[in-house]
Amino acid sequence: MTDSKYFTTTKKGEIFELKAELNSDKKEKKKEAVKKVIASMTVGKDVSALFPDVVNCMQTDNLELKKLVYLYLMNYAKSQPDMAIMAVNTFVKDCEDANPLIRALAVRTMGCIRVDKITEYLCEPLRKCLKDEDPYVRKTAAVCVAKLHDINAQLVEDQGFLDTLKDLISDSNPMVVANAVAALSEIAESHPNSNLLDLNPQTINKLLTALNECTEWGQIFILDCLANYTPRDDRESQSICERVTPRLSHANSAVVLSAVKVLMKFMEMLPKDLDYYGTLLKKLAPPLVTLLSAEPELQYVALRNINLIVQRRPEILKHEMKVFFVKYNDPIYVKLEKLDIMIRLASQANIAQVLAELKEYSTEVDVDFVRKAVRAIGRCAIKVEQSAERCVSTLLDLIQTKVNYVVQEAIVVIKDIFRKYPNKYESVIATLCENLDSLDEPEARAAMIWIVGEYAERIDNADELLESFLEGFHDESTQVQLQLLTAIVKLFLKKPTETQELVQQVLSLATQDSDNPDLRDRGYIYWRLLSTDPVAAKEVVLAEKPLISEETDLIEPTLLEELICHIGTLASVYHKPPSAFVEGSRGVQHKRISGNAVSGESVESPDNGSAAGVTEAPPAVIQSHGDLLGDLLNLDLTPPTTTGPPPPSSSGMQMGAMDLLGGGLDSLLGGDLGGNPAMGAGFGGPPAVMPASFNAPVGGGLDDLFDLGSGVGMPMGAFNPPKTVWLPAMKAKGLEISGTFVRRAGVIQMEMNLTNKAMSVMTDFAIQFNRNSFGLASAGPLQILTPLSPNQSIEAALPLSTVGPIMKMEPLNNLQVAVKNNIDVFYFSCQYPISMLFVEDGKMERQVFLATWKDIPNENESQFQIKDCHLNSDAASNKLQSSNIFTIAKRTVEGQDMLYQSMKLTNGIWVLAELRVQAGNPNYTISLKCRAPEVNQCVFQNYESVLKN
Repeated sequence: MTDSKYFTTTKKGEIFELKAELNSDKKEKKKEAVKKVIASMTVGKDVSALFPDVVNCMQTDNLELKKLVYLYLMNYAKSQPDMAIMAVNTFVKDCEDANPLIRALAVRTMGCIRVDKITEYLCEPLRKCLKDEDPYVRKTAAVCVAKLHDINAQLVEDQGFLDTLKDLISDSNPMVVANAVAALSEIAESHPNSNLLDLNPQTINKLLTALNECTEWGQIFILDCLANYTPRDDRESQSICERVTPRLSHANSAVVLSAVKVLMKFMEMLPKDLDYYGTLLKKLAPPLVTLLSAEPELQYVALRNINLIVQRRPEILKHEMKVFFVKYNDPIYVKLEKLDIMIRLASQANIAQVLAELKEYSTEVDVDFVRKAVRAIGRCAIKVEQSAERCVSTLLDLIQTKVNYVVQEAIVVIKDIFRKYPNKYESVIATLCENLDSLDEPEARAAMIWIVGEYAERIDNADELLESFLEGFHDESTQVQLQLLTAIVKLFLKKPTETQELVQQVLSLATQDSDNPDLRDRGYIYWRLLSTDPVAAKEVVLAEKPLISEETDLIEPTLLEELICHIGTLASVYHKPPSAFVEGSRGVQHKRISGNAVSGESVESPDNGSAAGVTEAPPAVIQSHGDLLGDLLNLDLTPPTTTGPPPPSSSGMQMGAMDLLGGGLDSLLGGDLGGNPAMGAGFGGPPAVMPASFNAPVGGGLDDLFDLGSGVGMPMGAFNPPKTVWLPAMKAKGLEISGTFVRRAGVIQMEMNLTNKAMSVMTDFAIQFNRNSFGLASAGPLQILTPLSPNQSIEAALPLSTVGPIMKMEPLNNLQVAVKNNIDVFYFSCQYPISMLFVEDGKMERQVFLATWKDIPNENESQFQIKDCHLNSDAASNKLQSSNIFTIAKRTVEGQDMLYQSMKLTNGIWVLAELRVQAGNPNYTISLKCRAPEVNQCVFQNYESVLKN
């Protein structure tokens, strides 16, 4: 009977019954009970209450029962760390069991239990298992080192496990070698600068020896490791290639692709006139062709990799064109990829074959595939000049079919052929003009308009044709409007007497009746050119255009070089470097064909000096609060009207720091306050001579800075962070939003740039914020009045208020946003600089400052260092004032300037600061005091951003 019976029981009181069975004296009953527990755990029931009873079952010789108990332990140890320690003795005992399977099982399980308290007990058993006589135990222990390193890297280094792991590369058993390489590669990936895999000819030789004997996954680990090695000379390179080549005939496609990756890299070092180089090229083709006989999903992965290989070395597959011909039952994604490779391999020798195939494809029923096939004919014409005439003839035959989408694609590609071969095929224009009325896609209409404008002198009724487009000018897409404007100006410069009225009409439509800034700007440029200097206008508008390049979609060479080093991984399928799609704090290894063995950049987030995270990309998933998704999904995306509750209380974390002011504030502020404070009078000592820099009126001048009676306006030159991408297009169905926050004349604004990277028009935009720390909410609707066409960008400024609902966020200045349009609702989070919340009346009276500083407890004081700042104290003061951080007073003690500053948040919280600036020292010290000390970190980050920008 199968074990499915354990999944069918749903009795009440089951836990109690299981507890009794687990404590039974009968071994069979105990085993049945553990199976039931595992079944319940598998379907999601909480059986953690049985933890002590299950752990008691570990003391058994039955391997099956032990495996089940270990499985349970792995799952629940994290939630019951104190109880998990009960199992440690059994683990240690099992690591010395006579049965190697039990020894390996024990060390594997200990590595999977991610509990800090257990890791220290794991070291001794792991050390023994790494030197175990049985290779199965050693290979398991090697992987365990990588797992332990992930939990506690320092412990692994202190215990010398990394050195033991390096020694395992010389092990007699190939599987141990493969696992040691895999473990070291994994550790090296999280520490890119550490030279863990110190590859040298001796090590490489050991790896190549193990390569022939280990399992397929072991081979992949070793081949990936070899790809990071840089041979000393072409002889060593050839030697490695010769020993890796047999892997090309492996049955596992992952092994084949890993071998191809190694060979593609090492071929760079082989002289091209070497006989072996030609032999190697011939050997690479058959395994790649064989991959195309697999199931469609594997074919697609193979084709994406072949696409990269063909761009790098087309000679490998130049004689294999036929295998890329499309089969009737290929899925669309395979068909499109094959088509792409066919064009890359097209040459004078095989162009007749290729064109015959493409013409056949153009009569298929799949619209996307037909479009791509028609475009491919055009690309062949541009790539192989000798075939251009045949391609144009084929395209004309397709236009005669009168199939709407075929005609439109053909016109788009014929425009490119005209650009590549001017004054050669213009005889076909008449045929194109016959199909003018059937064009309804923006790209085809724009292409036709370009042809009419460019060859207006050859078309008798060019003015009538363009005028027919002008009738529905405002209904056209931006692409068509821009093309029409340029075409009519070209027509006017060629036939000025007949088309004066037409050009005035289009310029008026573009400049006065259009909301599109691109169209308006182009209209004004043409208008001024035509009205001031018609000769210059002719030279600009009718200038000779450069010929278009053969291959416009080739991957940029340095990126291609990197992707070749990632063959057989996701990067080679996405055609993007790993750093573009692997998120997280781990370093991503960047491999280069010509670089050293392992070079890498850590993509770990910088220290706290990152403008409160404004310059970082927003996290992919906003789930820092349990109720967030519910909040955002239930948003009513209309402007908010409710007033939020009062600000949160100022209780929270407390940080102790030394009082930098000492008793200095009393002497600073306790003297005669009647004198001119800017002159330093009343500071408890004789009046000092005013420094020269005080005479310079910077911002409002320092006299102004201390003028307690005057109102404070927003000074010029306030620091606003640059726009960053908040919502990438790939996560929002083509909508990309970048933006920043600014404060102008006391109003906070969210300035955004919305770009449509999709194929459809976007309308009906609305925005709403989740509850946040300072009650930020939109003060009005998102004003995007015109539809956002494909490839169009639009700027929007959204005024914000601070009366929305409040919820403490982590970090404090995090803002979670929902944006809706006609396609969907999208969510992202961004961080605003806290200076947006500093109000203009944040300058404290000096006596009030002294009293408040003394009144705030010392535990609420935080001290920070601002490094690499090269401003003097006056320049720093002026810069900070532009962000509403006001200097109350300044004094100099032993060559060190001390600025006493205040700022006030929109919710009424005051923050007091002492900034110490030492001449010649680029590091400032800042002490912050606030009744809500949680804000200190954000304020410090803001100081850094303002002073360093």
